[in-house]
Amino acid sequence: MFNRKRKSVNTLSYKTVSANKATANKEWVVVDAEGQPLGRLASKVAKILRGKHKTNFTPHADCGDNVIVLNAGKITLSGNKWADKTYIWHTGYPGGQKSMTALELQKKDSLKVLEKSVKGMLPKNRLGSILFSNLYLYEGTEHKHEAQQPKVININEIK
Repeated sequence: MFNRKRKSVNTLSYKTVSANKATANKEWVVVDAEGQPLGRLASKVAKILRGKHKTNFTPHADCGDNVIVLNAGKITLSGNKWADKTYIWHTGYPGGQKSMTALELQKKDSLKVLEKSVKGMLPKNRLGSILFSNLYLYEGTEHKHEAQQPKVININEIK
């Protein structure tokens, strides 16, 4: 019916680049968590761990960076969340539902609040547990990863 000529498209220029373990350029970054709100910090750290800030992001591969979080126990929660936010789990036995407030969890282990928040923002599969192993939380300003030459980033500048 129509006699139009098709333009040939150079398909080599449209190749999708998919990162894998060998081609992912993983870096080490240091983040200072002192005074940062819990949810905003956790979402940005999860984005860096996942690699979504990179141009070669691949959903099924570990192409994110290794993140070192300093002062992880000095995060903030707004409002009355220290008393109201509850963490609930079940032991598996009848009547075994237990709960703990954020303040109780922080007193027990100050790193667990940020750890649980970041883990909840990662995929719930094998890739998520691999990505979670790239997170290193420290209470103070000292860490043992100087040999990796991590670069310090300002978490507030990340979108």
